[in-house]
Amino acid sequence: MQRLKVSTPSPLRDAEKIIFAAKKALQIESEAVAGLIGRIDGHFAEVVNLIDRCSGRLVVTGMGKSGIIGKKIAATFSSIGVPALFLHAAEGSHGDLGMISRGDVVLAISNSGETEEILLLLSAINRLKAVLVAMTGNLNSTLARKSDYVLDVGVKEEACSLGLLPTSSTTAALALGDALALGLLAKRGFKEEDFAQNHPGGILGRKLLTTVGDVMHTGGSVPKVYEDSNIADVIKEISRKGFGTAIVVGRDDSIKGIITDGDLRRLIEKKRDISETRAGEIMSSDPKTVGKDNMAAKAVQIMEEYSITSLVVTGDEVHIDGIIHLHDLLKAGIV
Repeated sequence: MQRLKVSTPSPLRDAEKIIFAAKKALQIESEAVAGLIGRIDGHFAEVVNLIDRCSGRLVVTGMGKSGIIGKKIAATFSSIGVPALFLHAAEGSHGDLGMISRGDVVLAISNSGETEEILLLLSAINRLKAVLVAMTGNLNSTLARKSDYVLDVGVKEEACSLGLLPTSSTTAALALGDALALGLLAKRGFKEEDFAQNHPGGILGRKLLTTVGDVMHTGGSVPKVYEDSNIADVIKEISRKGFGTAIVVGRDDSIKGIITDGDLRRLIEKKRDISETRAGEIMSSDPKTVGKDNMAAKAVQIMEEYSITSLVVTGDEVHIDGIIHLHDLLKAGIV
């Protein structure tokens, strides 16, 4: 029996098809997002103000791929301090309508504006006197006509070559959701500290919430010498405290300067006999400092800028409060 000959597709030809399809998809989706820019107007600002004034919660609803985008939008608003949740449209008509109450803003996402599960919720949303905002690609749809506000996320074409798979439309909806959130950030003057309050866990939370005072060393742990301390005492203090440095202070704990391992090495290179040297003779009189109320990330920034591993901590730029080392920041997960 003669075997059938099966031709093997050219790997190069297949690769070219993949690359072409991927680039085309990105181009179409980027054009869809760019097309939204002209729709950011006073009406868009009204929706941002509506969410800002909302006495209840932002309830985002959708089905299928739009529902997945809705979950992301709700999560984004939650992360910036807006009480937000996602309501699966199908579950809404089967008992979950209790998630919506008077004073809420409902953001309903449907590209066609005719998603049956969402339309079934409209009368209930109206009865509950929640404000309805439609995010749709069809301004003549039932959803658009029955909403209090309408955001146009219509796209010219889907990136899918068959025009069936939600691609450009979901990308546009996600981008407009981000634009709403960022518009609200601008209105509220949101700061890093505000963001950190909603992200206390993980690396991000540690970086934004940990202060220098949380990880600095104080009291007897701080390596201190006086200006008239002899070199033997300086070396002993540096070795005993383990910071590779000694802070030169006055009798009132005012900061006079700092001595590092490097300063000692340079001294030994210059002088054969160092036994009579005093701390005030070799100290650097302008030590780098950081406030104890500063974010720990600020200490990292200063250390990187000046290529140092320790910082003097001060509350008034005159008196010493403590010392912080790079190792402390590493242990705290700041670096």
